[in-house]
Amino acid sequence: MLVRRLQPAILSYFLHNGRPSSFTGAAGSLFEHYPIGNPSAPLGYLEGFPRPDPKYAETIVAIPRLKSGKNISAKERKAGRIPSIVFEQEKGEEGGNKRLISVKSKQIRKLVEHLGQSFFLSRLFELEVRSAFEDESEIIEKVRVLPRKLHLHSSTDAVLNVTFMRAPSTASLKVDVPLVFRGEDSCPGLRKGTSFLQGFEGAYLNTIKRTVNYLCPADIVPPYIDVDLSELDVGQKIVMEELKVHPALKLLHQPNQPVCNLIGSRASDQKRSK
Repeated sequence: MLVRRLQPAILSYFLHNGRPSSFTGAAGSLFEHYPIGNPSAPLGYLEGFPRPDPKYAETIVAIPRLKSGKNISAKERKAGRIPSIVFEQEKGEEGGNKRLISVKSKQIRKLVEHLGQSFFLSRLFELEVRSAFEDESEIIEKVRVLPRKLHLHSSTDAVLNVTFMRAPSTASLKVDVPLVFRGEDSCPGLRKGTSFLQGFEGAYLNTIKRTVNYLCPADIVPPYIDVDLSELDVGQKIVMEELKVHPALKLLHQPNQPVCNLIGSRASDQKRSK
């Protein structure tokens, strides 16, 4: 039976969205990139969707940490290391295959500064846990991970702790995916000429959400989601269900929640307020 052969991500997509009348468009591409006859085949990024920049495909190096605690963490930071944890998503914080580690402060600081905090938390990395930071040291564990949480200093924004989550191909991960707003130059509501002709002045984009939470198959965690503003006019909004994402991603919000809208006051209103 077809249902028995479907991968969980595909089956979940059709259970929540219904089966299309024909396997074309995004749904058809999903089957091309996720062969039904091969259950172990990884799910791939689709053409036209954001994919991770290989420029930041860096291996994070860590060493084991035997103990936790405030004093231990303070000593780690003083030595140029950040106390961290790597765990499984399922009950990981309750002890599910949890490993205490420390990573280099310099490496994490560089990645967070180059990518930005939200983009760092939506990017998969290779993690190597070694017996020491030297290149020739023994590799204890090598695994793909998703940074799950960053704890920053309240005054300096220095990274105090990092939590990583193991991300094998079989995993589905809850990710706050950053939104990137594009098309402002061609947005009719923001173009002065169009706004003036329609009787509006001072239109501006009201950004309601910077990230959106999705359940993502680990092989296709999007680094960000493009939000197209090129057809947005004054008084209109974009809601979460209108975002263009891979069909295997599951939205974890109400679909009608807005991510942005375009606000403008009429010229007549501005004159009355003066």
